[in-house]
Amino acid sequence: MNILLCSTPVHGHVTPLLAVSAALVERGHRVFFLTGARYAGRAADTGATVLPLPAEADYDDTDMDAAFPGRVGLTGPAGIRYDMRAIFLAPARAQLAAVDTAIARHGIDVVLAESLFLGAALLTARPRASRPAVLNLGIVPLGLRSRDTAPFGLGVAPKPGPTGRLRNAALTLVAEKAIFAPVQKEAVRIALEAGAPLGGFILDWPSHSDGVVQFTVPSFEYPRPDVTVPVHFVGPVSRTQRSDTPLPAWWGDLDDGRPIVHVTQGTVANRELGDLVLPTIRALADADVWVIASTGGRPVLDLGESLPANARVAPYLPYDDLLPRTAVYVTNGGYGGVHYAMEHGVPIVIAGTTEDKTEVSARVAWTGAGVSLRTNQPTQEAIAAAVRTVLADRRYAEASARIGADIRSSSGLDGVERAVVEACAPGATRPRRTSTSPSRR
Repeated sequence: MNILLCSTPVHGHVTPLLAVSAALVERGHRVFFLTGARYAGRAADTGATVLPLPAEADYDDTDMDAAFPGRVGLTGPAGIRYDMRAIFLAPARAQLAAVDTAIARHGIDVVLAESLFLGAALLTARPRASRPAVLNLGIVPLGLRSRDTAPFGLGVAPKPGPTGRLRNAALTLVAEKAIFAPVQKEAVRIALEAGAPLGGFILDWPSHSDGVVQFTVPSFEYPRPDVTVPVHFVGPVSRTQRSDTPLPAWWGDLDDGRPIVHVTQGTVANRELGDLVLPTIRALADADVWVIASTGGRPVLDLGESLPANARVAPYLPYDDLLPRTAVYVTNGGYGGVHYAMEHGVPIVIAGTTEDKTEVSARVAWTGAGVSLRTNQPTQEAIAAAVRTVLADRRYAEASARIGADIRSSSGLDGVERAVVEACAPGATRPRRTSTSPSRR
């Protein structure tokens, strides 16, 4: 089978697809990987044939605020609105042209596109008979439109019953006709220019695909019984593996029995460690815990030369050794990192309101797996209070552990391949799929 993987040139978008690419190649499929120049080498290492994005659809994501200065300081819907227009929607036509070239040259059977590769939205606007099967790879929380959920981007959890549905309908109207109206207007224009009129709201494009392969488990997602597109919950495709990151010299200090609080801003949104990492270190300076921080590759000295006695820092840490010992995971809300924590049953304190992090934070709070601070820059007092709450109340750890059990038993990369084969089967249809109800606190 000839498979085209498509990703915007952003680290958090490309990385999950690298695991998918390697697995599909190993299973005997011919994989073509369409992404930016910065990730060409990593994509090639999976065994895929790399196809470069056109220059107008490529950019260097090492400093997104420098590449797109208009996004600085924007959070919530305003941040998502800007990112949608400038980072993800503007390249859509060039992305579609590259996809069309790949289809024509390589006889592509199925296109796998991550959620914000919006060239795929234009592709799915075409009649099914005139394009290959298209599957959405859900690298961010599920955003399919449903009467039982608020629109994606607001970070609003479900509310049961008729009152909740009325609220959701009102919020959807406001989101599509007001908050994200400029995004939709631009999307409609771009789609018409591409000869592929949109069939609905741009953020809901996966509902027009041939299936969604969501990189989570039902217990970490809102139920949507009215959704008709097939949704395959495969769990995170990247699971905790044996790490070759060496143990830091101070590792033995952690054997004194004190609880371990791990704080990280990941490897991308870590330019300002003063947003979360440093405030957490300072907030817990007098607490009877270890505060273990990862700078995500940035110099340790960026945190200053004098740190509290209970703080230990390294550029990177071996999660296979650290997470089984961690009592609280403090994070800015990366989808992958949150799943790593829950895989090990670690409760979460989350502080993220940009990109998809608003939705990740809402799900952490809704499932009871942790506490959301509802800001990118929490105060030291708020961090300390949240950590104390999570340490004192076992229900947070129990909720995380329940989701973790589902993650460990989920199908992963095998499930991805099954979804691909199903979408390409002769006479494949779009059966109704009903999400199962999550276990909540």
